[in-house]
Amino acid sequence: MPKGVLKKMESKRFSLNRNDLESLLKGLLITSAGAGLTYLAQWTSGTDFGEATPLVVAVGAFLVNFLRKFLNGPVKQPGLTLP
Repeated sequence: MPKGVLKKMESKRFSLNRNDLESLLKGLLITSAGAGLTYLAQWTSGTDFGEATPLVVAVGAFLVNFLRKFLNGPVKQPGLTLP
């Protein structure tokens, strides 16, 4: 193996290592967030906000976009360079 390259640790049968636990936790968080957003979308669409409905929809769309960008982190765009 080349120097400086880290070997991915594999867990043994019937045991979990730290990488496995982190992966399972991330999956749980993603699933929970999806379920929560589904519930929130159903609640929002069934609730009458009166004249504030456009504002609620706009804030909801902003929050979803914010969370998406926050969770994805920085994005490198190929071909765009600054002098």
